[in-house]
Amino acid sequence: MKFNDAQKEAVAHMDGPMMVLAGPGSGKTTVITGRTGNLIKQGISASSILVVTFTKAAAREMRERYLRLMNLHTSQVTFGTFHGVFYGILRHTYKLSGQNILSEDQKMKLLRELVDAFCQETEDENDLLENVSREISIVKDGRMDISYYYSKCLPEEAFRKIFTEYKSWMNNSRKLDFDDIMVWTYELFHKRPDILKLWQNKFQYILIDEFQDINPIQYDIIRMLAAPLNNLFIVGDDDQSIYRFRGAKPEIMLNFPKDYPDARQVNLDMNYRSTGEIVKKSQILIRENDKRFSKRLQTCREEGESIDIHIFEDDQSEVAYMIDDIREYLKSGKEYQDIAVLFRTNTASRKSVEQLMAYNMPFHIRDGLPNLYEHWIAKDIIAYLNIAGGSRKRSDFLRIANKPNRYLARKVFFDPEVSFESLYQEYEERQWMWERIEKLEHDLKVLKPMTPFGAMNYIRYGIGYEEYLKEYAQYRRIWVDELHEVLDELQDTTRGFDHVKDWYQHINLYTEQLKRQNQDKKNQPEGITISTLHSIKGLEYDNVYILDVNEGMIPYKKAILPEDLEEERRMFYVGMTRAKNKLHLFAVQKRREKKEEMSRFLLEIAPNLS
Repeated sequence: MKFNDAQKEAVAHMDGPMMVLAGPGSGKTTVITGRTGNLIKQGISASSILVVTFTKAAAREMRERYLRLMNLHTSQVTFGTFHGVFYGILRHTYKLSGQNILSEDQKMKLLRELVDAFCQETEDENDLLENVSREISIVKDGRMDISYYYSKCLPEEAFRKIFTEYKSWMNNSRKLDFDDIMVWTYELFHKRPDILKLWQNKFQYILIDEFQDINPIQYDIIRMLAAPLNNLFIVGDDDQSIYRFRGAKPEIMLNFPKDYPDARQVNLDMNYRSTGEIVKKSQILIRENDKRFSKRLQTCREEGESIDIHIFEDDQSEVAYMIDDIREYLKSGKEYQDIAVLFRTNTASRKSVEQLMAYNMPFHIRDGLPNLYEHWIAKDIIAYLNIAGGSRKRSDFLRIANKPNRYLARKVFFDPEVSFESLYQEYEERQWMWERIEKLEHDLKVLKPMTPFGAMNYIRYGIGYEEYLKEYAQYRRIWVDELHEVLDELQDTTRGFDHVKDWYQHINLYTEQLKRQNQDKKNQPEGITISTLHSIKGLEYDNVYILDVNEGMIPYKKAILPEDLEEERRMFYVGMTRAKNKLHLFAVQKRREKKEEMSRFLLEIAPNLS
């Protein structure tokens, strides 16, 4: 195996701490496997080497590469994830079995019960459960006092009750979740120095991949485990730290030289993936960040094509151009799997997915693209239109009865079919409720003859659905703009339809095509990759399109603080550096008849655009 000078230095490192700054496409996996092999060649016992990464897939790839390098079938080197390695330590100490681990399904079932017990009725239950689960992880991994933690997804009282009850149930059931694996290991090493010593003697050489994604408790455990020899070999790129929302702290890597003043540093500054133009422009971008290690990435490849920066009149023109460009690209003998189309959010990909379906282009979605029409907001709108069209189903009435709040009790909808006569009867002694029912009945009559687009407008502003979303967002502590984004995207799909039934037909066709695409994915894995910027890290493609590079999307509108903007820039940098040969950066001048500004990141790359 051939190494460049920087790689050779890293591979040859023996004792003491070392930080390897590995830029995109610089061969970090090659360095980790190469150094592991070199340690053994220098007489280090394979069983004393621990290689840690963040995913099972990455650990498996690392192990396979190592076996090929050493021409082995098995190895005593330990390759694993943080959770896998530390669970092994706990299992050895406490004689745990798989029965003690709370599965993800069990965890979500428990959290669902707790949310139902301590929260108001929520529409986006699945999203809420994911957020609650993530915040529980943040509290545990940060070893925080729950009394001083302020939830981002629920009122404090509700979240604290859920957290307390969750912990109590876990203790009583003798269960531990993935976060507990970290907490228990940390506490074990603190309370039992004899056990810590045992594992320190076992793992005398520790290598960590993707170090920029580490969280505080993982780092604390690793520091204890690596002492006193401190043969800690970390590999990562602070410029690719994009998982703060999961608890990752890029500051840990930035402070590593302070924690280990004697640590050697090697910069893997040769990009073997991308053309000179892509590397040059991506470096111009990322150097705008203040909190980073200073480094300069090079490439051994030719300059290549200029980055295709296009500003379109609207998003329809943007997608149409992309489709035409892909078709031309395929004519040159390239394959669908050579292409990636990237977005900041899942919602933004809907129009592109529709067009790929229209042109029968195969694709697969890394993020499991949610169907817009199955979003709870879409279900609310459809329920309004169903009732306006004559439906009297109890399920439709229950969806919209109090959106906005009309103070209609759930119990008055007791029959499978609902009549307004029965509603009036239920509230015959409360005239003020009659006025609310009359208003609902009137609104539904107004909706009936409208086009889908007009009906959406009336539901939003005439009926007061937007005000309901505002109140809901306030309770759930989410940005109302995120809900409006879904509503805007949904309304955009109604353009061009004169009748609700035609729009329904479009919904059914889209849903069926999406299901079919997901089924075909197993039989036909080759296809264009559709992904968010978060989910594309670690991958590479010949031809990459990044769409909607506009202010409010890239960087995202929620990024207000300097550290938020720096993370958004890192995310865009990750997207740019996935491209090997062709990179397209697209922005629009308007969307849904509203003026849009191109992203500041585009102006950093190409100041002449201003």
